[in-house]
Amino acid sequence: KNRVQYQCKNNDCTLRITDLRESDSAEYKFRFITNDPRGKYSDVPGVTLTVTDKIIFSPQLQVHVRRSTVNSYSNWTELTCHNNCQLPDQSSYIWYRNGHKLSSDEQYLQLNTFDSADSFHCAVKGYEQFPSPTVYAPKLPSVSVSPSAEIVEGSSVTLTCSSDANPAASYTWYKEDVINPLIYQNQHFFFSILPSDSGKYYCTADNDLGQKRSESRTIDVKCE
Repeated sequence: KNRVQYQCKNNDCTLRITDLRESDSAEYKFRFITNDPRGKYSDVPGVTLTVTDKIIFSPQLQVHVRRSTVNSYSNWTELTCHNNCQLPDQSSYIWYRNGHKLSSDEQYLQLNTFDSADSFHCAVKGYEQFPSPTVYAPKLPSVSVSPSAEIVEGSSVTLTCSSDANPAASYTWYKEDVINPLIYQNQHFFFSILPSDSGKYYCTADNDLGQKRSESRTIDVKCE
């Protein structure tokens, strides 16, 4: 009601629907009636109208992290608010540290120093309701040992390190009192563990925003 206009002139008939809604989706048919009682004709099939919901522009943002070391005493980190769609050249960006706005309105944010507890995300000005995912340094890694029961010589043992981080963390396993790393991945496997493998183990999780070391976990291998 009040949204339909019908005009017919010189055998040219138009039906106009204003303020279109999803509920208007249907098959529409045109019928003409002649002066013959049997002269009623409809087009078959009719025309199908499909009304979809409004498409809302939502930039898919991602914060890219790049770290550069100038020398042993100085390094800096650059954050880029990257989007997957074309925005006007004059678009401004909003940066947030721990949820609070920063003064920068550029696509790039350079940090000389920062606290590893800080988190960052960005948004396009005017589209703050579509922020990027938050980036942050690794949280304190957790270490698990499987099996968790008594470890017997010759058995298989797996050490697993995990940490919440964005970008995803890379992991390194160490044994205390051993200088070199054991392995550069989140799991360390003993396929046939020996009493000499007993000791304290820990892992580190790191990304371009920081590094965290886990607490040490003691492995005590019992002889058969």
